[in-house]
Amino acid sequence: MADNSPPGPSPWMLAAMPSVFVFLWSTGFLGAKFGLPYVEPFTFLSIRFVLVSLILIAASFLFSAPWPKSRQAFAHIAVAGILVQAGYLGGVFSAIGVGLSAGFAALIVGLQPILTALFAGPLFGETINRRQWIGITLGLMGLLMVLGPGLGLSAISYSGMGFATIGLFGITAGTLYQKRFCADMDLRSGSAIQFMSAGVVIGLLAVTTETMAVQWTGELVFAIAWLVIVLSIGAITLLSILLRRGAASKVASLFYLVTPVTALMAFFMFGETLGPIELAGIAVTSIGVFLVVRN
Repeated sequence: MADNSPPGPSPWMLAAMPSVFVFLWSTGFLGAKFGLPYVEPFTFLSIRFVLVSLILIAASFLFSAPWPKSRQAFAHIAVAGILVQAGYLGGVFSAIGVGLSAGFAALIVGLQPILTALFAGPLFGETINRRQWIGITLGLMGLLMVLGPGLGLSAISYSGMGFATIGLFGITAGTLYQKRFCADMDLRSGSAIQFMSAGVVIGLLAVTTETMAVQWTGELVFAIAWLVIVLSIGAITLLSILLRRGAASKVASLFYLVTPVTALMAFFMFGETLGPIELAGIAVTSIGVFLVVRN
């Protein structure tokens, strides 16, 4: 039987994947900033998931991608997609929608590498050594330094914190679940299943909790196009490849870099200032991630 799976990436592509993934994932927050003023969160995500699903389904049939051979495999892929896409994005967007500051939401979700490291040992037999624990701790300290100056008690919304916590557990559980049960899925057909499953969940939430009104503007169209092509296809594909080829705790540590990189992008794109504490936090976070992921 012919092998319809895509060829493996070259060594130099593998080496560049973590950096590219962090950059692409970081742009998601900027895409949301462009689009959310014109559409409600679940409606925004529903549009995004429908478009991504159509693209991936077409690509799967065009390139004869294999589909899961059993209902159990299909279900595992769907669950991982619901956790990573609906759980994480739905939680974060809802948190910001009810008044939690984006910085505080990012801080809560930024705890993901700690949770992943705690669960990766008993689930996968991964050993977290002392150097890596030091790196995880430094990553969290750096994250606090980057976000700290913008956090205040006035920004705290308890319902928002609850939604952000849902996002935290969604991305953590989804990352671990996908590595455990979906390691052999085809990235084209598997991603199509994940986005379709997440789209059903988010679509139901949009219909039952939102007006689904949309103000079509150039900014919204750009945000949707960017999030569909660059984030939902590019970044998620990279995440799946990284999970397949690396330890879950090491892949999770890359998320520590998302907030500092987002802060740098916001500085250049929106003129948001970075003080000495934030710059020092970026340096501390980078050191922490290096300690976790280096061989």
